[in-house]
Amino acid sequence: MPDLQPELTLDPETGFFILMKAREYNAKVADTDPDDGSNPSDDQDVDVLETRPDDAVVKEIAGAIASLNVDQRLDLVALAWIGRGDFSFAEWAEARESAREVDHVAGYLLEMPALDDYLGDALAELGYSLDDFLDQNVQAAGADRPGTGL
Repeated sequence: MPDLQPELTLDPETGFFILMKAREYNAKVADTDPDDGSNPSDDQDVDVLETRPDDAVVKEIAGAIASLNVDQRLDLVALAWIGRGDFSFAEWAEARESAREVDHVAGYLLEMPALDDYLGDALAELGYSLDDFLDQNVQAAGADRPGTGL
């Protein structure tokens, strides 16, 4: 845990939600058949693994980020940068101030290929556990956590 723990305005659960959606997004590949014109059952649902302009995961991430207030968005960008190694928690105020220059936060963050890792690393450094988050959400849903680690 860092010596100077910043006061997050971003709820860690929201950070983990965005992390999980980023992980889902990063698992996708470029659209290989943009003019397929058939239905998902004909394609054996493989298109769900392709990034498309109307991608539901992108909409979920963008919607989650759009619902954040300005301070929460600054926290989110600062956490991503800290996880990437651009800043340390000792430079929290500087990271948040630099984050003010980021336009279109959702698009900016979606361009980070390892956003999920960056957020996970920064949140873990603050003492928040992805495993605990996943366990709580599985328990809340009343299901057993699958053995896949997710």
